[in-house]
Amino acid sequence: MAVTMADIQHLRKMTGAGMMDCKNALNEAEGNFDTAVEIIRKKGQAVAAKREDREASEGCVLAATQGDFAAIVAVKCETDFVAKGPDFIGLTRNILDAALAHKPATTEELLSALIDGRPVSEWITDRIGVTGEKMELGAYEYLTAPSTIAYIHPGNKLATIVGFNQAGVENQVAKDVAMQVAAMNPISVDTDTVPAEIIEREKKIAREKAIEQGKPEAILDRIAEGALQKYYKDYTLLSQEFIKDSKLTIGEYLKKQNKDLTVNAFRRVNLNVE
Repeated sequence: MAVTMADIQHLRKMTGAGMMDCKNALNEAEGNFDTAVEIIRKKGQAVAAKREDREASEGCVLAATQGDFAAIVAVKCETDFVAKGPDFIGLTRNILDAALAHKPATTEELLSALIDGRPVSEWITDRIGVTGEKMELGAYEYLTAPSTIAYIHPGNKLATIVGFNQAGVENQVAKDVAMQVAAMNPISVDTDTVPAEIIEREKKIAREKAIEQGKPEAILDRIAEGALQKYYKDYTLLSQEFIKDSKLTIGEYLKKQNKDLTVNAFRRVNLNVE
């Protein structure tokens, strides 16, 4: 049977495959859509197997919020050319939309979430068949809070989400904090949430440096504690200097808006080398 443009466009909508791939699959399947979908899927699986040992270091990172839920999704590929393509960005957007709709708790659950009746994993495999590049779900992060904000840095390589302890946070204030997280890469919200292993690591580094400088044993602990406090100032969000006003910390900036306002949690995904 003759394959029509409407058939090709319908299969493209079903699979996300290119127009020529859809036409060829429909011709091979003699117009049977289920068979054509399977042909495209198998092509993607075959390419994926061949590219398994390749490195997917490029990609697209997007973030969004839906009420009290915020999510970041990163889909990785091999080249920046593919990463910047509208179809690849569209795939990432669709996966992010699935995350917002289903609110999966793990990456595995997101890969199983359905987009138009098919799991996310199959949509990624189909896109592999179209581009010939290795692709994978590189990251999935989420949080819930009374108020949430998402920020995507230009270029789609870096995104952040932030949750606040109060609803109705002014959008500009929330965005300022999300951009702070993007720019300054804090490791935790405050000093109380810094992992114990990081605290011990920083104190050990400070002590060893002091010993190399010939500092007396009696003051090593004090030196280590001072170094730790500086680390907190540089790497805990609420203690960091606000990038728009170095006279304020982020904690002080939030309290200027509301004395009880603070950050519950944040997430940051960056495909660029730190």
